[in-house]
Amino acid sequence: MAVGKLTFTKAEREKLAEVLWMLNWISVVTGAILLSLGVFLKVEIQKWQEVMSEHGIHYVPNTLITTGLAACCINFLGGKICLDCTDTNKFLRWKLVMMPYVICTFFFTSCVLMGALMCYIIRSQLEESLLLGLRNAMRYYKDTDTPGRCYLKKTLDLLQIQFQCCGNSGYRDWFQVQWISNRYLDMTSSLVVDRLRSNVEGRYLMDGVPFSCCSTLSPRPCIQYHISNTSAHFNYDQQSQQLNLWRRGCRQALMDHYTGIMQSIGLTVLLIWLFELLVLTGVRYLQTAMENVIRLGDPDSESDGWILENSLAETARSNFNIIKNLGKCYQVDDDDPNINVPTATTEQEVPSRQVQIPVTS
Repeated sequence: MAVGKLTFTKAEREKLAEVLWMLNWISVVTGAILLSLGVFLKVEIQKWQEVMSEHGIHYVPNTLITTGLAACCINFLGGKICLDCTDTNKFLRWKLVMMPYVICTFFFTSCVLMGALMCYIIRSQLEESLLLGLRNAMRYYKDTDTPGRCYLKKTLDLLQIQFQCCGNSGYRDWFQVQWISNRYLDMTSSLVVDRLRSNVEGRYLMDGVPFSCCSTLSPRPCIQYHISNTSAHFNYDQQSQQLNLWRRGCRQALMDHYTGIMQSIGLTVLLIWLFELLVLTGVRYLQTAMENVIRLGDPDSESDGWILENSLAETARSNFNIIKNLGKCYQVDDDDPNINVPTATTEQEVPSRQVQIPVTS
């Protein structure tokens, strides 16, 4: 029994073809939107790529870009096909193309859904990428004279100022890394030497943060050093400490930033998927209705259209048998009498032929 069976008159088939022609052109626009969203997301990721690990999330914008380009091409062709389906004679030119076109549209629609789901399930991978990337960036913050790392100080300072954040999870993360280069340490000072020797790895650690962690909301000049020692500063109470530095970590700030973008893009792509699914369903009805008209031989008669010719279980079983038979095509049965297997012969079994050359006198 056919799934979603409907009966179409000639006027209804023509109307369906005209509506699908218009919807396919709208789908070209939605494909351009997908492409634009992918490019926008890729640019946003590139802005802070330096504070992300190698396990990036570029496959999400790449999927959207590829799907958007495919949408423009497939729906442009679909508009032409649907326009010609208003005439039975013109449909004959596309009869062999319709089924591959429907299959390509189905896979394309599946890719759109996959792109929408990626925007929601990428959160854990994004968080891990930011955790490792920010940790490495903070470690190399001091290497302003090292090729390949000299830009990290500027990047981290801009990040902390723009997003009003400090450190990876908070400002105390800076207490665990040496963020001042040895070039700017007075090695003749006993305090500096003692601090270096007190650390197992020989790092100069202190309870201080870079200037970019300073909050603009602080009522007093920013305190960057001896942050945990309240007695080291005059009139430095707990409330002033709370307002002195940005409290939020940069990982959380970037997570909120990218999560908002991903959710907006994911919702847009999901709506595009629903629209493309509607177009795919209409194209499938048009294809089956036009093919049945050709079988009947009367262009003015009514014809049936459906989504699946048989039930879902029968369709799955039929496709499984087709795949199974394709596998049997490559198997050779040695007992088959129709197959001639040549046998090897030895030199003794092949009679030698002597060629006599006539001698002329």
